[in-house]
Parts: sequence; structure tokens; C-alpha cells
Amino acid sequence: MPTVCRSCGKLLSLALPIPRDSECPSCGHDVRACVNCRHYDPGYHNSCRETAAEPVEDRHRRNFCEYFELSDEPWKAGGTAAVDQARAKLDRLFGGSPGVKPNSPGSARDRLEGLFKPPPQGKAKDEDE
Repeated sequence: MPTVCRSCGKLLSLALPIPRDSECPSCGHDVRACVNCRHYDPGYHNSCRETAAEPVEDRHRRNFCEYFELSDEPWKAGGTAAVDQARAKLDRLFGGSPGVKPNSPGSARDRLEGLFKPPPQGKAKDEDE
């Protein structure tokens, strides 16, 4: 039964029944895991369309679910757009960018610490008037 690994997208050719300890030859992730099952759907309660299935703690690791069937849906790359969007929001919020190192001059941390430093010694602003 040809299908693809939900972690890396590489083609899997496994004979039925799929052993519980089978791993993807490309990335090494567990094959008999919820994310590779045709019943897996994060929009459902317990992330499973099979209502009689018992809850599973880690859906990316192998388990003993008796309803497991390999999914034949096409593989989609895992949410890079959502990650990029979240990173952009954080950058706008904190004024940083991925290229700035945390302790480099002009970093967000330097600007934050600058808020709490005493003003430079010399004439005070009120003395001019």
C-alpha cells in the first residue's frame, strides 16, 4: 500500500498489517502513529474521526490503537506559513528581527536595558532654563 510519511513526505511502501514498531526509512519517525492514520483530524474531539477510539497522549508517537489505517491523503508541508506569520507578529511586537543576535548592539535587550539606565552625567535639562 503506497502512502507518504506525514513527517517528511517521503513515499512509504509497507505490507499489511503494519507492525507497531515500523519507522519511516527516510526520517525515522513512527509510522503507526495517529498523524499517519486516515482517522486523524485535529478538528474532531480527541483529534480522531473514530468515536470509539481511546484517547492517545502523543499523536506523533506509536500507539496501540486498534482502528489505525494508513492515510492515503496527499502530504502537505507542516504549517510553515503559520510559523512565519507568528514570527512576523513577534518581530513587530518586540521590534526584533531573526537576523539580530540577542546580545548584539541595537538588539531588543539593549533597548530594554537602556530604558532603566540613569541619564548621562552632565547638564540636566532643567538647568538650561
